[in-house]
Parts: sequence; C-alpha cells; structure tokens
Amino acid sequence: MAIILESILTCPQCGHAWQETMPTDACQFYDECPACHTLLRPKPGDCCVFCSYGSVPCPPIQQQRGCCG
Repeated sequence: MAIILESILTCPQCGHAWQETMPTDACQFYDECPACHTLLRPKPGDCCVFCSYGSVPCPPIQQQRGCCG
C-alpha cells in the first residue's frame, strides 16, 4: 500500500480547506488556518492535526503503526 503524504486540512472554525504535506518523521501537533488564524490542535484521542482535521490520516496511522512515540 502506497503512503499518501498530502492531506487537505479543514478548519473547524471557518471551514477553510488547504493542502499540506505531512511529515514522515514527526507528528504535527499544531497548524494555523491561513484564513482565520485559528490554531488547530489534535482532538482528544488523535495523535496529530492530520488525524483530526485532514482528508488523510498521518503516515504512521496509514501504515497501522503507533504514532508519535
């Protein structure tokens, strides 16, 4: 299975969507919406912003590995 490295984040505050490249060597705990500047943080139980707000979960989750240590 090929790992997808691009994900579309959607801001829960304003609904703006933008594409980001996911890191393969670290979790991304924060991202800022470029439209309204809301700071996105993972939802409880999620390891990163891509698992909470992305169109594709982070690479370790795609590979069914534990994420972020």
